[in-house]
Amino acid sequence: MSGRRYRALIAAVLVSACSGSVSGAARVEYVGSYVWSLPDADFGGFSGIEISDDGAGFHVLSDRAWVRWGNVERDNAGRIRGLSMSGRAQLQDSEGQPLKPGRLGDSEGLAIGRDGVAWVSFEGLNRIARYDDFDRPARRVPVPPEWRALQTNEGFEALAIDAAGDLLTLPEYAPEGGDFPVWRFHDGKWDQPFTIPADPGWQAVGADIGPDGRLYLLERNFRGILGFRSRVRRFVLNDGGVSGGETLLTSGTLQYDNLEGLAVWEDALGMRITMISDDNFLPVQRTELVEYRVSE
Repeated sequence: MSGRRYRALIAAVLVSACSGSVSGAARVEYVGSYVWSLPDADFGGFSGIEISDDGAGFHVLSDRAWVRWGNVERDNAGRIRGLSMSGRAQLQDSEGQPLKPGRLGDSEGLAIGRDGVAWVSFEGLNRIARYDDFDRPARRVPVPPEWRALQTNEGFEALAIDAAGDLLTLPEYAPEGGDFPVWRFHDGKWDQPFTIPADPGWQAVGADIGPDGRLYLLERNFRGILGFRSRVRRFVLNDGGVSGGETLLTSGTLQYDNLEGLAVWEDALGMRITMISDDNFLPVQRTELVEYRVSE
């Protein structure tokens, strides 16, 4: 995410605030948070996350075209107690050149299919790229002409893949007075089959399709010097689009850092939501993983 909307935060200190609120028919329980840090200069800016089906593996994507992966260490209650890296890679373009931070390397969304193929969304030059191997060049994906009208840094942060391998993505900002248009990549072609209701002040920053087949959407409300709020909604996918629109949780201002990545998986007690924050490479922010459990 571009730092232009966060300049006021340089003088701020992020602290815990009030508890988040939950609503709807589901029972939503806070599991825990974990602050992650490494001394590497390229560590931070995480905008995408994928968690393995058993909750023990992770992939994270920074907005400077780096991917890291490894293992999640958990205690007996399932809370994160550490992250151990087993690899990292700098994303390449289709010609095999490393992507540099900036317009071409502003990677934001990550989705990994059951076949192990990874897809990455970019919002500097709005596009989606396919990676069969993170150490190999990207494979180009067609770009709908409508995407060229999107403003810089307001493109595709949210990216999800369903069990059939279809991609879903939507822009960070909904058209003024309108809803989020959802784009689908199916059989090598893009279409725009449905929209998701949007609220003024909330931006779409992360998405995933859970083991329950529902679309989960992470949204952010940036309040300047006051910090961030986060919200997670979920929708039932059907042939005609989406239904439901259940709000699972809404955080308090400054309760968490700038949550941008979302992964949904399942443990023995229900759906598990894992989120990761983008620290914008600022010392007053932090890389934070936050988890909730959703049961019916």
